Amino acid sequence: MKKSQFTPTQIASILKEFDGGKTAEEIHREHGVSKASLYKWRQRYGGMEASELKRIKELEEENSRLKKMYANLAMELDVAKYLIEKKL
Repeated sequence: MKKSQFTPTQIASILKEFDGGKTAEEIHREHGVSKASLYKWRQRYGGMEASELKRIKELEEENSRLKKMYANLAMELDVAKYLIEKKL
């Protein structure tokens, strides 16, 4: 997963500006955020504070790490089952 160039604090402040009445064009010019990213952030993180946003990001990273770990363990289990069946 690509690392965002914006910190959770920056994302929260940009979303507050957008909710405060700035247009997507103004935010795009000022911060260099694409309109698609802005609307995606708003959909995903709208109404959250910076600390909540940081916690969500940490949980998403941990979740992706755990999914990779599970996939590796499941693959090892399949290989072990295959080897055991082959020996019998």
